[in-house]
Amino acid sequence: MGRPPAARGIQESRTYRAFRVVNAIVLLGVVAVTLYPFVNIVAQSFSSEGAISSGQVNLWPRGFNVDTYRVVLGDDMFWTNYKNTVVYTVVATAVSMVLTTSFAYAISKKHLKGRTVLIGIAVFTMFFNGGLIPNYVLINELGMKNTMWAIVLPNAISVFNLLVMKAFFENLPEELEEAAAIDGLTTYGTFFRIVLPLSKAVLATMVLFYAVSFWNSWFSAFLFLDRAELYPVTVYLRNMIAGASTATSIGGGAGELAQVAANIQAVTMVLTVLPIVTLYPFIQKYFVSGVMLGAVKG
Repeated sequence: MGRPPAARGIQESRTYRAFRVVNAIVLLGVVAVTLYPFVNIVAQSFSSEGAISSGQVNLWPRGFNVDTYRVVLGDDMFWTNYKNTVVYTVVATAVSMVLTTSFAYAISKKHLKGRTVLIGIAVFTMFFNGGLIPNYVLINELGMKNTMWAIVLPNAISVFNLLVMKAFFENLPEELEEAAAIDGLTTYGTFFRIVLPLSKAVLATMVLFYAVSFWNSWFSAFLFLDRAELYPVTVYLRNMIAGASTATSIGGGAGELAQVAANIQAVTMVLTVLPIVTLYPFIQKYFVSGVMLGAVKG
């Protein structure tokens, strides 16, 4: 089938065609610049120590080497810590979404008494906190040290995510909730049956933000967990890098770990980012619309 009659008569100007060409070239350049570091890291992870040290690795592995992958993937502790990371991320993201969504919906209502105070308290925590030692003492006194909750609860609400969701809820038509109230729905019924189904885009975006944050987090676990079997995989990989660097500094050839010291950082980065890269395409369609809907005042 041909184009509609109206479309056939439209001719693109020479300027517009030039713009499209330039735009395509610029975007391809942006894509290349964005992908290059990741492709380079993957290439390094499969390259030999000598090829990396001499700067021969660019976009393709040199001196193909899987020793580091074999060392890491053959360690039972790696899989234990990887399982911990999955559990921590799933639980922490679920807790964060429940708290952030509930809090954001409440403070989005202008008739809520004390709304300004609640928003002020949330914003205050963006700029001020108790500090490292008080936080450590607090977690220890609450009995959460060496438990999953030491990672989950202190970072359960991101104020940035909270404010984005608050703005999104404020932009929802008030008539929808008024109609729901006339039909007999309670506040909770309106929230679960009307508001949340209309918020899939921003919810998917917040899930991505929280999941990536908890997946990559290592300092809280490093600070509050003392037992290796409780570590997330990020701490395991951090210790691998530190061990490889130490082995290299005390003398080349100091064991198998020293032999893979040159590419162990690349391997750890690939293993850490792979699950997030796999997940992202499934929620990418919600990502841009979710951020924009929560950030632009309607």
